[in-house]
Amino acid sequence: QVLLVESGGGLVQPGGSLRLSCVASGISFSLYGMGWYRQAPGNQREWLATITSGGSTHYADSIKGRFTISRDNAKNTVFLQMNSLKPEDTAVYYCNAPTIPPSWGQGTQVTVSS
Repeated sequence: QVLLVESGGGLVQPGGSLRLSCVASGISFSLYGMGWYRQAPGNQREWLATITSGGSTHYADSIKGRFTISRDNAKNTVFLQMNSLKPEDTAVYYCNAPTIPPSWGQGTQVTVSS
């Protein structure tokens, strides 16, 4: 059974930073590309970033230059470093593994507010 557990969310002021983590189990982590998504109230889930098994990264325009995805295969963990946070970044953040069916964590809340 695939299990993804996100952590690292919280309340941060505009301009601040957070680092999200997602620990995976039940998969051969190093063989999978991993992704981060977010969902704000009333909105659809939005793709943010992907890191391939080889370490290549891809970003949505909305977060490019502010967020960085990375992975540590030894720890079965994918990270999302978020800098220069804005109120519109407020959402529940999810990690994803492209298993069949797709695997999702429970999410971690990020609130950007003064």
